Amino acid sequence: MKIKEIDLFIPCFIDQVYPDTAMNMVKIFKKLGIKVHYNPNQTCCGQMAFNGGFWDDAKKLGGKFIESFDNKRPVVGATASCTGYVRNSYNELFHNTSYHLESKALQKNIYEFTDFLVNVLGVTDLGSTFEHKVTYHDSCAAQREYGIKNEPRELLSHVKGLELVEMKDTHVCCGFGGTFSVKFEGISTAMADQKVQNALDTGAEYIVSTDSSCLMHQQGYINKNNKPIKTIHIVDVLASGI
Repeated sequence: MKIKEIDLFIPCFIDQVYPDTAMNMVKIFKKLGIKVHYNPNQTCCGQMAFNGGFWDDAKKLGGKFIESFDNKRPVVGATASCTGYVRNSYNELFHNTSYHLESKALQKNIYEFTDFLVNVLGVTDLGSTFEHKVTYHDSCAAQREYGIKNEPRELLSHVKGLELVEMKDTHVCCGFGGTFSVKFEGISTAMADQKVQNALDTGAEYIVSTDSSCLMHQQGYINKNNKPIKTIHIVDVLASGI
């Protein structure tokens, strides 16, 4: 059955720091002829509270999140981190609770953006143009929690003018890790240094990823140390030139 409508999930980092990425998601879905629904009452999925051990708070946020997406349409977000969290960790929060069935339904119906394009819609070429040399960062959440790797690369391979070069140790964490970067600043900074240097060694102009949190962390390190490279979300690359 052809999908004609989706619900747009905007994670906290994109809402607060990268709103243009959210608008570019809408742009892409409009190009594909898919109607976008946005619930302005949606809030955090609860991942930060859950990872910090505040499960009561995570349950409150998660319950509200479930109620915000109860329309049985596919829920699509430009984040492997949050969508992976909902898919995997809501079991621990809502098993045998009043949200049990609703949680299970949402877990089956929430998607990371590139996974949705490639594996649900069957779209790999949007007609995008981005005339730059880029390298791709596999976020920990994308690889280990959500389980995507080839989908972003497949989409990038069809962008006109784009040259994709793989960096060394692309699978290694960039050092963000949510509160990890706050609690262990020295280690986190050293990991960002290693990640950015590996990207620089490719000669790329941009680091691309599915997760804005990783990009924010790396861009902060880049800005502070005046490194000649930039970060960009894959949504913004795919929206370029369409």
